[in-house]
Amino acid sequence: MSLLSYSGITTKVRAMESRLISDAQFREMASLEDVRSAADFLKQQPAYTDIFAEVDDSRLHRGDIEQMLALSQYRDFAKLYRFSNLSQRRFLDLYFMHYEIAIVKRMLRHLFDKQQTAPDLSLFQEFFDRHSELDLTTLAQAQDVPEFISHLEGTLYHGLLSRVEESGRGTLFDYELQLDLFYFKSLWKQKSRVLTKGEQKILDACFGSRLDLLNMQWIYRAKEYYNLPETDIYALLIPVRYRLKPGQVKRMAEAETREDFLAAARATPYGRMEEMQFRELPDVEALYRQILNRLYSNTSRRHPYSIAVLDSYLYFKERELQRIVTTIEGIRYGLSPDEIYGLAGKQ
Repeated sequence: MSLLSYSGITTKVRAMESRLISDAQFREMASLEDVRSAADFLKQQPAYTDIFAEVDDSRLHRGDIEQMLALSQYRDFAKLYRFSNLSQRRFLDLYFMHYEIAIVKRMLRHLFDKQQTAPDLSLFQEFFDRHSELDLTTLAQAQDVPEFISHLEGTLYHGLLSRVEESGRGTLFDYELQLDLFYFKSLWKQKSRVLTKGEQKILDACFGSRLDLLNMQWIYRAKEYYNLPETDIYALLIPVRYRLKPGQVKRMAEAETREDFLAAARATPYGRMEEMQFRELPDVEALYRQILNRLYSNTSRRHPYSIAVLDSYLYFKERELQRIVTTIEGIRYGLSPDEIYGLAGKQ
């Protein structure tokens, strides 16, 4: 049944995967001299030829680049949606919340940073009209956060953000944290409604591990960079456990040194992975990405005719877009090719 249900979409995904930028191409891109050369490089890539063909090189600032890359991401999603059957579309409809929250967070960043140019959301209106209740035109007209929240009335996000505003602790961090927690909790809860038990088990291998690893990463950041007490750390964590046990989370949150955190992390199910076999704690962001890359690749390879092919492609497409933005920013600021490639690899 899986073979029959997924043969068409799997073939489509494999064709789209062949257009993803390789590591060797990212190294080549990192060595380019200026942003215009990077734009020309992207124009030569099949996945971005149409997107960047008509772009004015003088407007290639970070915001413009992110706009065009987001459009590429949405077009890929639309292609997959058209090729999907009803069951696969239920998963994609659930996944779409990720894009909605990305738009909401982007608008909030603009409203908190008045120097930031307002994003032009009109590029995405047609796409969102088909999949979302968000009115991008109205949202883009908001002049401040309260007005923006009022424009979200009737959506899933209005009550959530209203509560943050009413709490009197409405920093950008507070809004983004609550949106992230809402997304992860919602997807974890609702997957049982749209996926079979077999599909849930496959998805959990990646998404469940992703939640665990994010919690581990957030614990480390909270302790290393902000020196937060344990009670504040627990408030940041996603209230979902996949393979982590409460006692393991507690030991990491209570670790007093980097060495203590490393010992606690190694005692988790993820400590047996080859990426965790090191003497000293490496870059946590890079470690998080390395483990996830392997999990998504392995799951897609083991279950080629399943929901894993969609989930894996969407994950690697988003990672590619993040790497492109980081690479172009590195070129703009004159970093060395090795520095640029290293930074992009963490994305």
